[in-house]
Amino acid sequence: MESTGPTVRFSGLLATCTAAVLAAGALVATAPAASAADVDVARNGGFEAGLDGWSCTAGSGSVVSTPVYGGTKALKGTPAGNDNAKCSQAVTVKPNSRYTLSAWVQGSPVYLGATGTGTTDVSTWTQSTGAWKQLTTSFTTGPSTTSVSVYTHGWYGTPAHYVDDLTLVGPGGDPVVVPAVPAGLRTTAITSSSVALSWNAVSGATGYNVYRGGTKVASATGPSATVTGLTASTAYSFQVTATNAAGESAKSAAVTATTTAGGGGGDTKLPPRALVGYLHSSFANGSGYTRMADVPDSWDVINLAFGEPTSVTSGDIRFSLCPVAECPNVESEAEFKAAIKAKQAAGKKVLISIGGQNGQVQLASTAARDAFVTSVSKIIDTYGLDGLDIDFEGHSLSLNTGDTDFRAPTSPVIVNLISAVKTLKAKYGSGFVLTMAPETFFVQLGYQFYGSGPWGGQDPRAGAYLPVIHALRDDLTLLHVQDYNSGPIMGLDNQYHSMGGADFHIAMTDMLLAGFPVAGNTSRVFPGLRPDQVAIGLPASTQAGNGHTSPAEVNKALNCLIKKTDCGSYQTHGTWTDLRGLMTWSINWDRFNNWEFSRNFDSYFGS
Repeated sequence: MESTGPTVRFSGLLATCTAAVLAAGALVATAPAASAADVDVARNGGFEAGLDGWSCTAGSGSVVSTPVYGGTKALKGTPAGNDNAKCSQAVTVKPNSRYTLSAWVQGSPVYLGATGTGTTDVSTWTQSTGAWKQLTTSFTTGPSTTSVSVYTHGWYGTPAHYVDDLTLVGPGGDPVVVPAVPAGLRTTAITSSSVALSWNAVSGATGYNVYRGGTKVASATGPSATVTGLTASTAYSFQVTATNAAGESAKSAAVTATTTAGGGGGDTKLPPRALVGYLHSSFANGSGYTRMADVPDSWDVINLAFGEPTSVTSGDIRFSLCPVAECPNVESEAEFKAAIKAKQAAGKKVLISIGGQNGQVQLASTAARDAFVTSVSKIIDTYGLDGLDIDFEGHSLSLNTGDTDFRAPTSPVIVNLISAVKTLKAKYGSGFVLTMAPETFFVQLGYQFYGSGPWGGQDPRAGAYLPVIHALRDDLTLLHVQDYNSGPIMGLDNQYHSMGGADFHIAMTDMLLAGFPVAGNTSRVFPGLRPDQVAIGLPASTQAGNGHTSPAEVNKALNCLIKKTDCGSYQTHGTWTDLRGLMTWSINWDRFNNWEFSRNFDSYFGS
């Protein structure tokens, strides 16, 4: 909770890609003349229509009127931080055909390339700080290639660069036609408030729309989606369409589903809007110690921070109150237990949170798994707690090489954690509250990267919480990802979003609710969670963590997600009226900051 979070490092992959780019050399000699049948198949390569047809990372691309090479407009790319200002376009091509890619550039350095060629992807680069220079390269498409991605970008930490008159010359691609009607629509999971659907993929489709009773309720990039916000014990009818640049297909045959009577995640009796906070019970951390009895009634879920292991791999979790030397005003054990009972009598939930910045937990063996179950049970029983919060950070969770499918994990630290939590859930029954507080690195980053990747070299922790969340989704009460101490993360709009404002919380939360293909694989889609299973995690003050968000921006995020207003540039994939609420690190820091966070929550929801 307190750490700055893991840094995204793909050193091996980056080194490989850099070497490939550099090996491509600088300027390529003028390409052979195109044949009479060849045409320029790139769209808006002169940027006269703005960014129409182009997608640029993190808002890094813009169109300027000076300098230009030809016409009246050119692309300006501005690298920032760990973003290299990449702008790309998907272009329809013909299989087994030769294409020449060319652009006029100005900057130091500027790259031009193509991916998805079906043969050898190509790239070239140059340094041009003054006059315009032309970059040119060529490739032959594979036997089944019908689309390639052409791109330009600069380099990290360099000034802005410019691109103009980009062309891709070769045989014209076949016209895009409206895709066929999807077949095989079926249900894959049903709860009291959601229905998961899947269908057969449609050739030529770039997306799908899901309809409930004739009204569009969801969209997806792959052949699956989860419709949430439904009423228990109610019958619904669903249809799906396929879409691409040419339009939308007719609706599929309908499938009906009836939601179940009971809610997932147990009968935890949380209020419709819940405020979750971490209480520094075992340390002070600069914010001062707050006694359990002094926690205001605003807090619905109180997570005791932290239970920590005797060693990283022991699985033996211990918890004790803050020492008097560090926390002079700490209450006695008896007073602490009595205060917990008083909170529970008032309808509050008190959980033990395992992990945190210093509590690395790796259940690498079945012995560690069993010790985890035994020791956590002892803490729950000793203090009469309502459940468990999993706040594994750092190197607690990672995926072994070859563990590539979140739906069927094989890494022992993942498998054993899932087994341990299921055992605890079975022991304590439906009222057991289970929450999780992963960092964005372990969840939303999985949209781009999962584990060490198909070629190795990536950080094996990327997306490592996804198999845990997925396996425990029917037992999960709340997921509150830490939307702080995070680097920029790509959202479902394929743009990077940075912490500190409403946009980050909107994009990150929408991903959890809409679902997303893991590592871009549309056959492995992480299904969205129910809105009542999701809360937004934020720091309570500027001292509590990087990415503090002002109350005004917090309210904008809530307005967008719940009411679909104040959304800014990001468009959500649903109106998430049942979003559960907010989580913060921490109750102590909120007290230090004159209760600004909790007072804003109470004001917004009319508590």
